[in-house]
Amino acid sequence: MQRLLDILLSGLALLVLSPLLLPVMLILRLTGEGEVFFIQQRIGRGGQPFGLYKFATMLKNSPSIGTGTVTVKGDPRVLPFGRFLRKSKINELPQLLNIFKGDMSIIGPRPQTPRCFNAFPQSTQDVIVRVRPGLSGIGSIIFRGEEDMLHQHAEPMRFYDDVIAPYKGLLEEWYVENQGIWTYFMSIFVTAWVVLFPSSRLAWRIFPALPDPPQELRKLL
Repeated sequence: MQRLLDILLSGLALLVLSPLLLPVMLILRLTGEGEVFFIQQRIGRGGQPFGLYKFATMLKNSPSIGTGTVTVKGDPRVLPFGRFLRKSKINELPQLLNIFKGDMSIIGPRPQTPRCFNAFPQSTQDVIVRVRPGLSGIGSIIFRGEEDMLHQHAEPMRFYDDVIAPYKGLLEEWYVENQGIWTYFMSIFVTAWVVLFPSSRLAWRIFPALPDPPQELRKLL
């Protein structure tokens, strides 16, 4: 059922959003480095890598500069128009193609780069590869301000590996164990809600059984 919903909703979204997507593609082509799409290898279902589509928002050689595949607030690698695309989450919309193709679902554990995937404990890795990764999901909703969190720490990579990744992994495990049509549709609703109201804590009210965050994150989430 979820796969059928993914096909129907992603196809409809591509059609409805085409008046937005086409101008964005044109602007990207005429500005920055002239790149429209950025295709990055992510870990998918069964642990198999796939090419994830995004609008190009950063310098082409960004993975080899600074914090690599982890982006922090005010990251100098982000292009001027890219800041708007990232803030509005429009940069993620090309992943509707990944969903339509079957690489991803609308809702699921967020697909990670190999480096970030390996930051999860092995037990978490074994769980989350059982399902298709998602355009959004519990981990993405709760950690919508991840760049800001990393920006506040002198050692962002250590903070990501030691604090963020383990808890994000627990959230993704929770999703896998509690997936279903209700969780699917409510996650879509909460995703849209927090885009409009970023400081909202609606997710905690909709999903009261989510794992408790560690002490280091309680004031940040």
